[in-house]
Amino acid sequence: MIQDLYKQKRSLEFRWQSEYEQSGKYTLDMVEIDNAIKNIITEIKLEESKIAERENKIRNSAPEVSVAT
Repeated sequence: MIQDLYKQKRSLEFRWQSEYEQSGKYTLDMVEIDNAIKNIITEIKLEESKIAERENKIRNSAPEVSVAT
């Protein structure tokens, strides 16, 4: 999932760059691309946060051991 978001981000960045190279100036399409990139960055941060939270829960969980006497 997170790799797909990074691929989308790279694709939009390339699209932004080609748009700039074609027009030579900052266009309305580039504004839309910038907004899409910002949204994807937010999604990436949320996914990375979820992953880190899961890893912390695993690390901080105490093992449950039953000692039979």
